[in-house]
Amino acid sequence: MSRIGRMPITVPAGVEVTFAENNFVTVKGPKGTLSQQLHPEMIFEQDGNVIHVKRPSDDKAHCALHGMTRALLHNMVVGVSEGFKKELEINGVGYRAAKEGNELVMNLGYSHQVKMAEIDGITIDVPSPNKVVISGPDKQKVGQFAAEVREKRPPEPYKGKGIKYVDETIRRKVGKTGAKK
Repeated sequence: MSRIGRMPITVPAGVEVTFAENNFVTVKGPKGTLSQQLHPEMIFEQDGNVIHVKRPSDDKAHCALHGMTRALLHNMVVGVSEGFKKELEINGVGYRAAKEGNELVMNLGYSHQVKMAEIDGITIDVPSPNKVVISGPDKQKVGQFAAEVREKRPPEPYKGKGIKYVDETIRRKVGKTGAKK
């Protein structure tokens, strides 16, 4: 039995979960609305504000889908009630970020500025020139957009320059030593 799949999903006040045919799930809450087509063979039981995800059999495919389906539904519920956010840190001399309109503009040591437009469901905040906060209700979109921003200048191991997640640690390498005689 899946340990994650067995766990109940508690729906907080102000969040509404509706199931349509073929397990098309819509979750509405204060942060927005998310809809997703979950696997049609999974069984959802809702009693009050608690949802249980069941699987039809102990088949290998159903076992694999059990935990994933529960995690997807849980992420939707958490996203519309609390939201998700990723914090990025920019390290390097002259490296900085700013928000102009709905675009993230970054100076990353290239001959040009790197611009990234805000996408639907994502909000970009720049509290300081070396910090970027990406937030939104959809966990997958937030993580993907943060990865795309980080990809513009990944951190390098010698000086640590680049864009990294706040909780990420960069393994530093020792550079070259003096010339041999």
